[in-house]
Amino acid sequence: MRISYQPYQLELKYPFRISGFSRTYTPLILLKVLHGGHIGLGEASMVPYMGENFETASQFLKQVDLSWMRPPFNYTELSIYLDGLSDGNPAIKAAIDIALHDLEGKLTGIPCFKFFGSEPDHMPVTSVTIGIDSPQIIVKKIKEAEFARVLKIKLGSDDDKMLVETIRTVSHKPLYADANQGWANKEEALDFIFWLKDKGVEILEQPMDKNNLDGNAWITERSPIPILADEAIQRLRGLDKIKGAYHGINIKLMKSAGMNEAFEMIKKAREYDMKVLIGCMSETSVATSAGIALAPLCDWADLDGPFLTNNNPFDSPAFKDGKWLLNNHPGLGIPDNNF
Repeated sequence: MRISYQPYQLELKYPFRISGFSRTYTPLILLKVLHGGHIGLGEASMVPYMGENFETASQFLKQVDLSWMRPPFNYTELSIYLDGLSDGNPAIKAAIDIALHDLEGKLTGIPCFKFFGSEPDHMPVTSVTIGIDSPQIIVKKIKEAEFARVLKIKLGSDDDKMLVETIRTVSHKPLYADANQGWANKEEALDFIFWLKDKGVEILEQPMDKNNLDGNAWITERSPIPILADEAIQRLRGLDKIKGAYHGINIKLMKSAGMNEAFEMIKKAREYDMKVLIGCMSETSVATSAGIALAPLCDWADLDGPFLTNNNPFDSPAFKDGKWLLNNHPGLGIPDNNF
């Protein structure tokens, strides 16, 4: 079993602004695992605020030896092995995990979604993000996202009300919202959440700093809409800490170190009676397809990576009526001939 990889710069259609941060591209590693005449595709999306980059990922991959793995792959053993090399690096670990799931699907002729018991008929609609911007650009983005049934907005700036009111001049679609830890006063945040509900916002991610467990819990207890942890939750081991402080969680494969642990997080969240949104970073069709395979197990989806980029090197998955469509192609269902 052999790993190969290359850096890739994923260009964004628009500068991506969230509370306290902006970027125009995302550095990726596109990864292959080769075994038995088949190729498994993986991807690490290394958004800068998460601390990974090509150098850290390359150093990690130099330590990785998968010669001991045999299909069917034991992903729990894989996770223990990779975490033993480094406690961090979740994105490059996700790339390995995704590639092995794709490879196993191709070896067995089974689509990845069937590994997890996902039902295509249970696919939720996916939101498309309208980032923080000027009113003119916001309107332009909304028109370009006409195919979406739900829009997602990034909050946490001084222009929060302007953003929502601008959207409502041209669209009455349901909204998901993400404050990205941008609010500091819990009483003001709660008042604004009631206003957001009246404007058609259905869920809100991470209103306050991820370390302010009590403040977020106070909001959750009083909120008229579900409050989800985002920055406050990365991997399975962190779920116990936030249990009760949020109505649900946002799972991203680049934080959970891949599909296997994301699946375990979904199951654990259900045990805790918590809701689940599956989200993404800026991603190509590879990582997005991995998220799509798990999406039918979740309440909401925010898997819009291919819609927000200019140079996705892979074919986009099928999309209809606001939802991604699962197919019966082996693995992730993405041809590997363009990488």
